[in-house]
Amino acid sequence: MAKVKNIVRLLWGVFLGNTFCFFVLLKYASNVQDDCTAPQREILQPRRLTWSTNRDMNLIMVGVMTAPKYFDTRAKAVYNTWGREVPGDIMFYSSEGSHSLDIPLVALKDVDDSYPPQKKSLMMLKHMHDNYVNKYEWFMRADDDVYVRPDRLEELLRSVDSRKTWFIGQTGRGNSEEFGLLSLDSDENFCMGGPGVIFSRETLKRVAPFVDDCLEHLYTTHEDVELGRCVRRFAGVSCTWSYQASDCDCKMQVIFYHNQSGNSAFTGDLKLKEIHQAITLHPVKHSENLYRLHKYFKGLKIQKNRHDSLNLQRDLLYSMTALGYNDRPTDGIPDILSPYDEQKRSLWNETALEIPASIKKRQPETLDNIGEWEFLANSLYSTSDLNPRRRYGTSLKEGLNDAILEVMELINHYSKQRGRLIEFKEMMYAYWKMNPVNGVEYILDLLLVYRKYRGHKMTIQVRRHAYIQQTFAGVYIRDADADSPPIFSASSNEVSLPVHKQIQHALLNLHRNLQPFFKFGKNNEEEIINFVLPLSGRYEVFERFMRIYEKTCLSRQEPIKLNIILYENPDSPEDVEKTRNLIQEMENKYYDSGISITFINEKFSRGRALQYGVNNLQEQDLMLFIDVDIVFNEDALARIRRNTIANKTVYFPIVFSLYNPNILNNLHGDNWWSSENIIHENNGFWRQFGFGIVSLYKTDYLKLGGLNLLINGWGFEDVTFYDKAIKSSLQIVRAADPNLIHVYHSIHCDSDLDNTQKQMCIGSEASTLGSLQTLQKIYSDNRNLFETPVS
Repeated sequence: MAKVKNIVRLLWGVFLGNTFCFFVLLKYASNVQDDCTAPQREILQPRRLTWSTNRDMNLIMVGVMTAPKYFDTRAKAVYNTWGREVPGDIMFYSSEGSHSLDIPLVALKDVDDSYPPQKKSLMMLKHMHDNYVNKYEWFMRADDDVYVRPDRLEELLRSVDSRKTWFIGQTGRGNSEEFGLLSLDSDENFCMGGPGVIFSRETLKRVAPFVDDCLEHLYTTHEDVELGRCVRRFAGVSCTWSYQASDCDCKMQVIFYHNQSGNSAFTGDLKLKEIHQAITLHPVKHSENLYRLHKYFKGLKIQKNRHDSLNLQRDLLYSMTALGYNDRPTDGIPDILSPYDEQKRSLWNETALEIPASIKKRQPETLDNIGEWEFLANSLYSTSDLNPRRRYGTSLKEGLNDAILEVMELINHYSKQRGRLIEFKEMMYAYWKMNPVNGVEYILDLLLVYRKYRGHKMTIQVRRHAYIQQTFAGVYIRDADADSPPIFSASSNEVSLPVHKQIQHALLNLHRNLQPFFKFGKNNEEEIINFVLPLSGRYEVFERFMRIYEKTCLSRQEPIKLNIILYENPDSPEDVEKTRNLIQEMENKYYDSGISITFINEKFSRGRALQYGVNNLQEQDLMLFIDVDIVFNEDALARIRRNTIANKTVYFPIVFSLYNPNILNNLHGDNWWSSENIIHENNGFWRQFGFGIVSLYKTDYLKLGGLNLLINGWGFEDVTFYDKAIKSSLQIVRAADPNLIHVYHSIHCDSDLDNTQKQMCIGSEASTLGSLQTLQKIYSDNRNLFETPVS
């Protein structure tokens, strides 16, 4: 009888199952029929997706411990930065009676702000358990001085089974002084509280009911130690030493990063491997640094999105070419496919970015187009500079570090998926070159550490070469207001120029375009500039200076005064007399010429000469220390007034220094130094390390302590004065001025100079002979003069 009943039940079950499947299939067929009869345009219509800031509101609940004194600073900064991007919710916990309108706050009953915050921490966990335990998968305990990267946090948590008991953070066992005093067994640890601690739902369920018991059995004054002990007792887990997922081997000290610099943490350079790898960063003691970190990581995200967009753009172009769309449209591609909708630029115009990376991707058309590789080791070795061995420049060092950082992230993006990690240890050597049109290229010889953490584990050192190419996109300058037209964009004629020429043209003329955008608080266009000019002999050069002074200042009635400090050189008394007559001529020709002369009868010293000129001025006067070899115009005077502000700025213009005219055969005529095309790498160089031309107010000169009057002979007084200015509270304005030209003159290096001055003098003399290209040509054309005859 029982067997018959079982058979009946089986048949009845089969009947019901078949009936249910029949109705399901019927419904499915109906839906398919409806879809098949839908208009084709609706099927091809792309769906518009709407994204919320927090894509999954049930992933994590973050509890931030804070105190009323930090509500308006750190707590508010946390809530306004990473707190708004948490894939879940964030709540701030403080003492009883606390209240704030700027942050979501829970005032914990019977809890104060005393340190250590053991009760605050445990009662916060109990509150999250009692109110949110069934809503979130994960729970985090954080301080208000930690920065969390929500996207990285989400990536980590989604790769972990939240149904298990997890206690995640930076593992600690106490420092050497505390070892053995924290009541921890040899196999016990705790999660350090500063960088943040994460609990799974199961862990919180096991710990929260026993919070009161944990508070009654405290063995130390460390909040994070006691929290770890409580989790160990009632959840049975310790802090995770490391986390191994399908695509990474994450050391907790790396992803939960604690900076040992204290209050100065995260105030310097942020382009560091440790910062890029971290999920949480601690401690951030000042709220402005929380905003600084947030801005930096936003920039990284924008950079990544632009890189991804560029890759998609390239894939799109390659795909369209492969499908036979060889006729490139003039109007670009549809807006829905374009990552540059706001600029309406055609993808087909990005020809430089289309070309895939290749060592031979560009063939030089002429010898001049062949880029010269420079060698990098402990120093920079180059054939394109008069100094073949020199230190790295700041821009090169930063660019090289960025390139290595990005290439290591790219390598590990793929290597982690195969169960291995590659770390950068040292750059053995490198080659690099930059072509303003083609971009930057590196060949790097890198010493790496290869770690395999799946299967047969190993750690070995390897050397690898990396070939890196960074292609330049177009150069343009635009106003911050998106609705305003670009301040500068390359014209059709300028596009064909190299990028550095486009930049040069833009910068030399940018002040004209920027004038409507700037309003100066003080109208100093009529500010009197007091020239201080030391002079010893050299009448012909002084005569040229006075012609320029007359044309630029006297005839235009510029508010300028000229203070000449004239040394009565006994070796050339006729020069002194000629100088006196020329000044008298100018005074007779121009009423109120503003020229004064001070006669000095002693051995020439530029520093003391300038001091004599300063003594003739009032404290509120604007001064310009100038040399008789300088050629200037009204634009240079305007920049001097604009860049020099009393009690605020000192202006050290970078002048363009001309090479020896006897070598420059392409320059002719009496006024060759005033040619519009004079600024060229074969005609001269920017005097980067010359500080003799400076404008400042006398009050600021006195604050800086003036020039070193103990220096005799050639140079060096300007270097020591620049050092004083750098170390002061005044701001230094240092910029190239194309309208300040230093005309070549021969230099005599006195044998009586001290060693430092003598080396500077010889170096200055050698640097003014001619450009490297010019000197190479002279050597090539006269090689027989340099060859030693063989006997």
